[in-house]
Amino acid sequence: MSARVDAPAPERSLEVRPVTPDRWDDLVSVFGQRGDDPGWCWCRMFLGPAADTSGSLGTTPDNREALRQEVTAAATPPGLIAYVDGRPAGWSRVGPRDGFPRVRANRALARVLADDPGAWWVTCFAIESGHRRTGVAAALLEAAVAFARDHGATSVEGHPVDVAALKATRVSGSALFIGTMATFVAAGFSEVGRTFSSRPVMRLVL
Repeated sequence: MSARVDAPAPERSLEVRPVTPDRWDDLVSVFGQRGDDPGWCWCRMFLGPAADTSGSLGTTPDNREALRQEVTAAATPPGLIAYVDGRPAGWSRVGPRDGFPRVRANRALARVLADDPGAWWVTCFAIESGHRRTGVAAALLEAAVAFARDHGATSVEGHPVDVAALKATRVSGSALFIGTMATFVAAGFSEVGRTFSSRPVMRLVL
């Protein structure tokens, strides 16, 4: 009787690139079914005034078109796309903290954050469902740090979820769009305070 020998899993290729106009369709594909909904967040939650949750006269804003225009016109790409074996698998928005009005206006964050004009902020992660828990978010965060450093940032920050501090035994992927504390710790970030028991503020000095 011969013993079964499992073949080694094939190595995959994982790379991260800044989002540019020619990569727009790749970004849309990362969002999956949400890519059909122009009123979905489209990672623009932190850009508008704190009270601005809809378009004028109560209409739903076209966040998809707003992001497309942002990607097209931005001098510095507003985020990064991860590719696994050449196929888009994830996205993360990163940019100067001062460029996110809802971060600046958050009073709980203001009590924790240091005054640092050169600080950059990682707002969110969108990972294609088939690639969650496979290291894509970690690769995006690592690339975000390098991207921020290359553009003159003095530090990189985020406001992820401490999953261990949650009361729920199961947490949906959509609830972790701001990232997890474990991912930030693995990337070398340190906690500088909390706005809630499960919401640490993480910081990496460059």
